[in-house]
Amino acid sequence: MKKAVIIGAGPAGITAAVELLKAGGYSVTLLEATNSLGGISQTVSYNGNRMDIGGHRFFSKNDTVTKWWEELMPMQGAPSYDDKLLEREKPLAEGGPDPEKEDCVMLVRERVSRIYYNNHFFDYPISMKPQTIKNMGLLTTFKAGFSYLKACMFKLPETSLENFYINRFGKVLYSMFFEGYTEKLWGRHPSEISADWGAQRVKGLSITALLKDMAGKAFHIKSRNVETSLIERFVYPKYGPGQLWEAAAEKVKDMGGEILMQHEVKKVMCQGRHVTAVVCDTPSGMKTVEGDLFLSTMPIKDLISAMDGDRPCGVVQRIARKLPYRDFMTAGLLVNKLALKNNTNIPTLGDIVPDCWIYVQDKSVKMGRIQIFNNWSPYMVKDPENTVWMGLEYFCAEGDDMWNTPDREFIEFAAKELEKIGVINSADDVIDAHVERVKKAYPAYFDTYKHLGTVIKFLDTFDNLYCMGRNGQHRYNNMDHSMLTAFETVKAITENKKSRKDIWNVNAEKEYHEEK
Repeated sequence: MKKAVIIGAGPAGITAAVELLKAGGYSVTLLEATNSLGGISQTVSYNGNRMDIGGHRFFSKNDTVTKWWEELMPMQGAPSYDDKLLEREKPLAEGGPDPEKEDCVMLVRERVSRIYYNNHFFDYPISMKPQTIKNMGLLTTFKAGFSYLKACMFKLPETSLENFYINRFGKVLYSMFFEGYTEKLWGRHPSEISADWGAQRVKGLSITALLKDMAGKAFHIKSRNVETSLIERFVYPKYGPGQLWEAAAEKVKDMGGEILMQHEVKKVMCQGRHVTAVVCDTPSGMKTVEGDLFLSTMPIKDLISAMDGDRPCGVVQRIARKLPYRDFMTAGLLVNKLALKNNTNIPTLGDIVPDCWIYVQDKSVKMGRIQIFNNWSPYMVKDPENTVWMGLEYFCAEGDDMWNTPDREFIEFAAKELEKIGVINSADDVIDAHVERVKKAYPAYFDTYKHLGTVIKFLDTFDNLYCMGRNGQHRYNNMDHSMLTAFETVKAITENKKSRKDIWNVNAEKEYHEEK
């Protein structure tokens, strides 16, 4: 029996562990650096309220992924707490669990995400409907229209993310709805960022795609080609994404797999182009874990620097050392009510706005997004009828001023920003709060990213090393993409494939988001 050592207990790592154990003939040891399962797809509990770090819609156009989720957590067969009170109708699975009585259940949720700009709500992605025109004003709408037509006629070379967006939306809409938010997210102007990020995140999304989607809805035409960003319904674990990954981890243990928490890989021992063991920092000291196969989801930057023995050449080390990341902070704030009014026709508990996410485009605040956990699942909130539990998302760099701000000061700062843009009436309305920090949450597409191929070629020369997942591939993957890299990795192992091409190609094809 071959021993597989998997570094990282996030979606890719846990998925790979389950699939290898299913295949048989492998023992599995899963090493997790922290004390939490699920990576950035974890759920954090605080005083009876739960936080989803980053927000995770469970939606995929890959049937294998959706079936994998459903086998772990079946779809609801009865209305959830809020749907029952509000008499909202949802598709129910015959014989499925009742979320009011059982915990292991997937809820069907409506996707509502909007942009908050100039004290007005706009659809996300931006749409060209009457309310949008009213909010923008007639003059700005005309400017945006002519700007879009110009972009259609005179395409810019897609040498940057800025040009990528302008080609699809025109310069006016780009300046209003993409430029400022993108700079908040990455800490760089879009003109400095590779177009690869846009190609992987929005792919075929454009004004044309939005108009087609609107026309299809108006005339009840079903389309085969629906952009991921336009999907209006998704499923979600009762207690957030971490609940699913905790259930998957239990499955690993039930099948005989070993999960070692607080085992941070510090050294990767190599003999030639073969990994023999990893050395972990644990609460009881340094520990060596040997194996036959090594599956890594640790950041490429850290993997290369940890290699001991046949060291990577200087060029590979320099590229890896300078690969950029964005770190992330979430302030969970609990309030009794919001200042924002629900002007939609969507009923909600407490008549709060129905958004899962609100993208904050206001350049006067550093806040990037607001999650309203009540709308993800009522079970994420201790008292969903009388309180609103929010996650305020900030993008930063580990060790910078924001990252080092003490929790109490950061909470006061975040509350004042909410007050400034009119989401709450006063910063004093906050009745409880919690801060979470996440390192290397977003692999970035600038600096030495353009030379990543050199590092990939080097890594692929190892006969028993496989890189998968978001950080393991330095690719801004969704959760289902990370799972797909795990499926491809296990397939490569069990079929004894020498090439890693299929693993690296996940989320690289432009068709992925466009067709099922």
